[in-house]
Amino acid sequence: MGSLVRMENVTKLFPGVKALDDVSFDINSGEVHVLLGENGAGKSTLMKILSGVYRPTTGKIVIDGHDFSYLTPQDSYEQGISIIYQELSVINELSIMENLFVGKLPCKKLLGIDMVDFDFMRKRTREVLDRLGIKRDPSTPVEDLSISEKQQCEIAKALVSNSKVIIMDEPTTSLTIAETEHLFEIIRKLRSEGKGIVYISHKMEEIRQIGDRVTVLKDGKTVGTNNVENVTVDKLIKMMVGREIFGSYKNESGCDLKKEPVVFEVRNVTRKDKRVQNVSFQVHRGEVLGFSGLVGSGRSELMNAIFGSEPKISGKVFILGKEVKIRSPYDSIKHGLALVTENRRETGFMHNFSIKENISIVPFLKTSRAQGVVGLLDFAQEDTDAGLYKNELSIKCRDVNQNILQLSGGNQQKVILAKWLAAKSKVVIFDEPTKGIDVGSKSEFYVLMRKLADQGKGVVMISSEMTELLSVCDRICVFKEGRIMQEFSAAEATEEKILRVSTGE
Repeated sequence: MGSLVRMENVTKLFPGVKALDDVSFDINSGEVHVLLGENGAGKSTLMKILSGVYRPTTGKIVIDGHDFSYLTPQDSYEQGISIIYQELSVINELSIMENLFVGKLPCKKLLGIDMVDFDFMRKRTREVLDRLGIKRDPSTPVEDLSISEKQQCEIAKALVSNSKVIIMDEPTTSLTIAETEHLFEIIRKLRSEGKGIVYISHKMEEIRQIGDRVTVLKDGKTVGTNNVENVTVDKLIKMMVGREIFGSYKNESGCDLKKEPVVFEVRNVTRKDKRVQNVSFQVHRGEVLGFSGLVGSGRSELMNAIFGSEPKISGKVFILGKEVKIRSPYDSIKHGLALVTENRRETGFMHNFSIKENISIVPFLKTSRAQGVVGLLDFAQEDTDAGLYKNELSIKCRDVNQNILQLSGGNQQKVILAKWLAAKSKVVIFDEPTKGIDVGSKSEFYVLMRKLADQGKGVVMISSEMTELLSVCDRICVFKEGRIMQEFSAAEATEEKILRVSTGE
């Protein structure tokens, strides 16, 4: 099992920040090398150097015995290196075949003129799809595919390019259990063919299932590299965060939370498209209410209807015992209802805004009139809030004027939460709040949720991670086909019981 790529003593400096400090990393033929680390540890920077996005300040990259001081994206492609980002780069408006050959269209001569060789493209696409077990016609528009199939198209694109090294960044974030297992089957097949896979994940349970070796980065430095079979999850977590992560974040007061005042109540909500039907629940002071269920069961659809971003035909919402009329997200903001959405990059923040501006946008809307058309910006309050929540939520940044896109995923999520806290929200709904963030940042979010519940705010959490729900929530509602099928207390809930209900077994 020979080395395909070696990165030796790589350092990367950004203005005021040392993102990587003398890091070495290698990828062997026929192995899955897992790369772990908290958000901001340097994983993405290291892989962007390998894929040609960044140039290292010092260090070298060795490929097939040739030394490179840096790679361009074209160099990386020619050396057989492909990267599949967490935010997939497929083009929905094109077919599968067209996506696989973007930027590298094969040509043939016809009457002395270069013409695109569609026959070759179709044949080659069919070969690769068959190899991956994708039962789709090459001409299928990508917009018609599921998230899992789009991801498989990204892998197919790497195979069309004859890549030797494939980097996968958080590949299972949006996948169901069955889709994840299918992805693992593909990865095992690629490994058996001699491909080198770099697998970046924050899901600790996946490491033993798919990994051969694991390297941990922390604060831009290499903590260590181990064979997966020789290291425990507890040891890996301690290497990543430098401390133990304790397992329970539930209410420890010992009181019966059901006897506490109701801070948030939903009665008989039905969506216009019937994807949610006649749903009711209550959240008591001091508790975190969890929602479990399979992907597509309607949990997010319920929260969007409550928040006013999707139409409902019936249902009432009560905050602190008072009925509130919510017809739009603007109404929710006015009444103190917050929604931390699942897809932070699309619906969580303003890409062209700084940290400070992102935090101030919801407080501005809350004090404005006419759907945000009439109102004044309070620049002094903007500075105060940004400084307060930067410290209170431990947002790692150069300063609050930094663009939010320059932050890690976990810190972006903290900014999103900060805008709702700055608006003095009374109820916070978290939809997959730790999706794509590291174990250390996850524990910070669990502590924050508990703190908000203890302060008397209504806290609701949707999560596809069973261990997360069992560690954080005081009650868990199991959702299936647009309805709450069963509710479990923290004492009653087990992974087996929840799965039985959610799958209808």
